[in-house]
Amino acid sequence: MTEPNPKANLQAYLQDARDTLLWKLEGLSEYDVRRPLTPTGTNLLGLVKHVTGVELGYFGDTFGRPFFTEGPPPSWYREDAEPNADMWATADESREEIVGLYRRAWEHSDATIAALSLESTGHVPWWPEERREVTLHRVLVHVLSDTQRHVGHADIVRELIDGSVGLLQGHDNMPPVDKAGWETHRERLERAAREAGDG
Repeated sequence: MTEPNPKANLQAYLQDARDTLLWKLEGLSEYDVRRPLTPTGTNLLGLVKHVTGVELGYFGDTFGRPFFTEGPPPSWYREDAEPNADMWATADESREEIVGLYRRAWEHSDATIAALSLESTGHVPWWPEERREVTLHRVLVHVLSDTQRHVGHADIVRELIDGSVGLLQGHDNMPPVDKAGWETHRERLERAAREAGDG
């Protein structure tokens, strides 16, 4: 058996994560994609906006390939941005604008990945000095793990909105259980948690 190209393998997993994150927005209203559903404000469109900035920074600026070459970057991407500005969408930032920028970030990232070897080095200016020099391999692993982490957040947020769950579009990786079955399962877990808590 021939081993796949390691770079292509990492990139394929990254693309799966990208696609799944956008799938989590499908069929939802403008309100629901922006709705903060945790005490810290986690919301679906904000997650997309955040990972857009992650890709632009790590696959762009880190390797001397900045995305924003004509005009200033958006205010949420600048160094002087307010904390968490990349984690939510303002009322005048459309879903189409944010998703479109994310897709263009993929193209920019994929061009960087194609142009460089896994051993190519770059510098992450926002990391501590002693850790700033990185390889493309390390950056690919870092961005992949960060994106997958946020896909997990998105999966939970989407479930809170309308009960929709799943690993990938067309392959949810969930047992075949109906709504009543999930309610029974949840009640069983609640009983077990209470019993353990009383012990």
